[in-house]
Amino acid sequence: MAEHTAVNDQITDAVTQVNVKVLAESPAMAMGSIYQTMAHSTGILFENAVSAQQQQNTLTQAAANMGVMQIYSMDTMAGAAGTEKVSQAGIADNLTSLLTVLQSFRR
Repeated sequence: MAEHTAVNDQITDAVTQVNVKVLAESPAMAMGSIYQTMAHSTGILFENAVSAQQQQNTLTQAAANMGVMQIYSMDTMAGAAGTEKVSQAGIADNLTSLLTVLQSFRR
């Protein structure tokens, strides 16, 4: 069992004041911590937004580049389409013969 000793009143007052000070400051310290956390989270949010915008800009530039390449190659594509049409000149005859066969099945 502990012995009761006399403690100076100034010491007990100082300890009491420190305890009261710590308890009084704890809500402010908690709010400060919350504000720091929110500021950090908002900073990360903006960093992610900037990163997404940069990636979108890269995709936009790539799409524009592909569009320009297609525009510049339009003559080549038209030539290829014309060549294909010329090479398939006998298709009308094939379709006519197919139509004749189908009509013979209807009778």
